[in-house]
Amino acid sequence: VQLQASGGGLVQAGGSLRLSCVASVGTFSRYAMAWWRQAPGKERKFVAGITWSGRNTYYADFVKGRFAISRDDAKNTVHLQMNSLEPEDTAVYYCAADASYGDSVDYDERGYDYWGQGTLVTVSS
Repeated sequence: VQLQASGGGLVQAGGSLRLSCVASVGTFSRYAMAWWRQAPGKERKFVAGITWSGRNTYYADFVKGRFAISRDDAKNTVHLQMNSLEPEDTAVYYCAADASYGDSVDYDERGYDYWGQGTLVTVSS
């Protein structure tokens, strides 16, 4: 399984970006998907996740109300819509896939089976 993330870039504070992650797998609908981020010099943190069914979504407190995760199983793609961006959102964003079925998502990065290469988001003040 390969995950290809895209959509990062430079944006001013208050702006928006939409990240996409395309999975090269035939059973994409069986995977829970998540976005994580890692700022320079800091540990990687969970940002948002969506269950394999798409029925449930989960967000870190620091992005609630600003970010939205969605999935399009027909296109093997998961998106992260990021609005009201802040300089603190500057990081490399990674998508990850979890093959385990469940009604929730894993907040531990060790629970993910596959990772994308990351896409850099820079928010200027």
